[in-house]
Amino acid sequence: MAMLNIRNLPDSVHKRLRIRAAKAGRSMEAEAREILTAVVTSDDNKLSAAALQSWVDQLYGQAKPENVVDDLIAERRNEAARETAEV
Repeated sequence: MAMLNIRNLPDSVHKRLRIRAAKAGRSMEAEAREILTAVVTSDDNKLSAAALQSWVDQLYGQAKPENVVDDLIAERRNEAARETAEV
C-alpha cells in the first residue's frame, strides 16, 4: 500500500481531524483515510482545477507551503545518505 505524509497541515485542521476521529472511534490516520477515500471515490465531489485551487486557497490562505517538492527530495537524499553511512 502507498503512504502519504501531509506537511504544513494547519493546526485548526489537525484539531478538527482529531476530534472527528475520536467521535468516529478511529485513529486520526484511519479517519484521514476514510475522508480521502470518500472524497476521491464520490462522483459528486469531482473538482475542477479552479475549484481545487479555490479550496487550497481557503485551506491555507496566505500561508501556502513553498518548495515542498524540493524539500522532500532533499530530505530523502539526506535519509539515503544516512542509511548508506550506517551500512
